[in-house]
Amino acid sequence: MKRIYLSLFFACTVFLGHAQDEKTKIADEFFSKYEFVNAAKEYQKLVRGVKTDNYINLQLAESYYNIFNTVEAAKYYGKAIAVNPDLDAEVYYKYAQMLKASGRYDTANDVMRKFATLAPTDHRTLAFQKEPNYIPRLRSQEDLFTFEDSGINMPTGSDFGAFLTQNDTLYFTSTRTPSKKKYGWNNQPFLDLYQAKYDAELQSLNQIKAVSEVNTKYHDGPATVSADGHTMFFATESFREGNFIKNKAKLIKVGKVSIFKATRKGKKWSNFEAVPFNGKDYSTSNPSLSKDGKTLYFASDMPGTMGGMDIWKVALNEDGTYGTPENLGARVNTEGRESFPFISDDNKLYFSSDSRKGLGGLDVYVLDLEIKGAEVKNLGNPINTPKDDFAFTFYPDKNIGFFSTNRVGRDDIYKAIPVCNVEMYVSVVNEKTGEIIPGAQVKILDDRKNIIEVKYADARGIVEYVVECRQNFVLQVSQSGFEGKIIELPPHKGGRQQVTASLRPIEVLVIEEQILLGYVYFEFDKANITQQGSFELNKLVQVMERNPNMKVQIKAHTDTRGSDEYNMRLSERRAQTTLQYLISMGISPSRLIAKGYGESEPKVPCGDNCTEEEHAVNRRSEFIILQK
Repeated sequence: MKRIYLSLFFACTVFLGHAQDEKTKIADEFFSKYEFVNAAKEYQKLVRGVKTDNYINLQLAESYYNIFNTVEAAKYYGKAIAVNPDLDAEVYYKYAQMLKASGRYDTANDVMRKFATLAPTDHRTLAFQKEPNYIPRLRSQEDLFTFEDSGINMPTGSDFGAFLTQNDTLYFTSTRTPSKKKYGWNNQPFLDLYQAKYDAELQSLNQIKAVSEVNTKYHDGPATVSADGHTMFFATESFREGNFIKNKAKLIKVGKVSIFKATRKGKKWSNFEAVPFNGKDYSTSNPSLSKDGKTLYFASDMPGTMGGMDIWKVALNEDGTYGTPENLGARVNTEGRESFPFISDDNKLYFSSDSRKGLGGLDVYVLDLEIKGAEVKNLGNPINTPKDDFAFTFYPDKNIGFFSTNRVGRDDIYKAIPVCNVEMYVSVVNEKTGEIIPGAQVKILDDRKNIIEVKYADARGIVEYVVECRQNFVLQVSQSGFEGKIIELPPHKGGRQQVTASLRPIEVLVIEEQILLGYVYFEFDKANITQQGSFELNKLVQVMERNPNMKVQIKAHTDTRGSDEYNMRLSERRAQTTLQYLISMGISPSRLIAKGYGESEPKVPCGDNCTEEEHAVNRRSEFIILQK
């Protein structure tokens, strides 16, 4: 049912006459009135195998596309292209989308390559060429949510667009009203707005009833409600305000989707009024109100739209007036269709798109507006599938979300349950100048110093990780020309965590006769180079590469446990393994001297009363400049 919102934004019709009854005109009339089920039936009667007129193939493809019959849509797009490869680029894009929605990713990639030749500057082309085989990455990324059925779905029809208020009332859109006239687009009843009560303790929904004062004989919903519960914005048809275009030739009235405002009076909604930025020639829909009530996000194809449909926002002024609608721009919108925006209380924008790197159909994406320069992220499995996944809402204080999907062949509402993860944003900057450092390597290690993942800072100097909450982690950040940095991260309860890694330029590491490195520590009674040790020694390698005449003495030490003789031999082994590591990294042996000092020069002179931490500090290698 959400396809009504996407392909033509309802392009609502009131029928004033009868269709014509000769050859394609019957099917064409159904198609022109957006009765795609009936149109497909009539076009099918005109199929003649290889002799089928290509117009029929295309009209069938478009009909099935609009009712999201992915298999049949892909079939007829393929037939149309086989007959005439010179079709418009958008036909190829829709064909690729239907192939992906059917799980045929390799063929979809072949079709996208053709689309790229036809639309070389299109955002969708550039994104595809940058990473054509992104599906394995999407499938393997960390799960952010699990899901389960909401318990309110009807076995037939559509339920979607769930919005939960502060007082645990869930508003949603449904075709469950049995007595209403059916809508020709998909032969389902018209949409109505419903509400249910959410039991936070049981995480269940009950007491379902229609919001009768809002509903009309046309489509109504979805809706959003202010934090104080006094104001509602909802989608409805423009017929409600007498706003439509009359097509005398086809004997129909053509309307659009509009946004209306209502206020609560007692237990009922009243004072319905259209927002001033509705229009006869375009639609506005899917409203979402910010927590502070100052900004309304919505979807529209109004003038200034980049593609078929974009996400917009408008200021709500204290005096009740509205600002000028603002397009969210290329950061969010594409040449395709973006819709179903939702702004969460922690300022994350969730929306759906059919034109970004997705699994097929509509996928849900998120943009964290609190992170400067953050990029749009696909929510991945299991929220997104090859089918349509959309209308995602999330409530951090309640730790619950809802989303809509047609993964079982109808639009249903599911609960989204967050996995306890930390969304980590690591910004790498020059400590001296504050400038970002693109390309910096950021390793993330667990509390046992095992490397979990290695990533590189993007053009913004940012690395993004998703890690388990309530765990200790260590970051190792390095870049050529800079001193690497180790950052220990204490357990985090989940959500967003921002970390800044400031790296010092290598030049500042050399002073007088010392090189300012962290000590290279060793495990008890061992001489092998550890992960921490190699990280520090790589800094020394950089210093010596930048100073080709420099010679360095390696001084290795032990703790006080064991005999003097044993510790001297152990420190010699540590000195030699340090030496061998540096040689393996390309430093000439002639520039290095290695010597063990046993326990004779403790960093912490604690004698026989050292703690484990003090012993660890004493087992080290350090470096003295012999020649600059």
